[in-house]
Amino acid sequence: MGSTGATRSGVRANGVASAEGGRSAVAFCAHWLDLLTEVLVPRACLACDALMGSAERGLVCRACTARIVEIPAPRCDRCGHPRLRPVCAWCALLPPYVRAARSVAWVPEGVAGALVHRLKYDGWTALAELLGARMARLQFPLDVREERSVLVPVPLAPVRQRERGYNQSTLLARAIAPRWGIPVRELLSRTRATESQTRLTPGGRRNNVAGAFSVASLPAELVGRHVVLVDDVVTTAATLNACAAALHAGGARIITYVTFGRARAAGDVP
Repeated sequence: MGSTGATRSGVRANGVASAEGGRSAVAFCAHWLDLLTEVLVPRACLACDALMGSAERGLVCRACTARIVEIPAPRCDRCGHPRLRPVCAWCALLPPYVRAARSVAWVPEGVAGALVHRLKYDGWTALAELLGARMARLQFPLDVREERSVLVPVPLAPVRQRERGYNQSTLLARAIAPRWGIPVRELLSRTRATESQTRLTPGGRRNNVAGAFSVASLPAELVGRHVVLVDDVVTTAATLNACAAALHAGGARIITYVTFGRARAAGDVP
């Protein structure tokens, strides 16, 4: 018995040593493979195009991540815009059934603008995880955190979705969903084609998207609930307001907005 036990112990010891040796060899090979990859296929930061070393992880270098210019505090409790005046001008853009709006950073300038551009137009869909994680950390009023039931991405026009192959707002919503513990539902659709909002005046933006979205049928479990609209950027809130109007008409009780970027309004500090 003693001899057999010793033999088995020896086998186990040899097996453990072999397994540890195997793991060490794999780790050694992986280390050198990483170094070789850095030499042969160097990674560049998607914001500044500078080459990233082996210590850097992700798609954006640490320096650029630190340079994302967040919306400054103090912020309005409802619209999330900086409080620069006694009366909040940005709140006037929001319909009464919109409870709150939050954005991470100013765009289109700087690192934040560059990252949104890479996500939307250059096919870097993996950036949605980074941007969505920042969106998920935004602070909302307690009632919003307790009531929010579903994330609804702003839909792209069908022709743009075909050209791009994805909807960046959907990708951002999917990145937020597990962090907030609520589902993503693509409930909205475009009822007609619209112009690009980029060069339109605020009034032109509102007219361009008025009635451009619809909800075929709001699921029974979402009737009377709090819905969160997700988009990459908000400028005058015309698109988000048109989407909110469709959701409210379809039975949603209250709507909140969350975006990664926000364009500065007149009078905002640079």
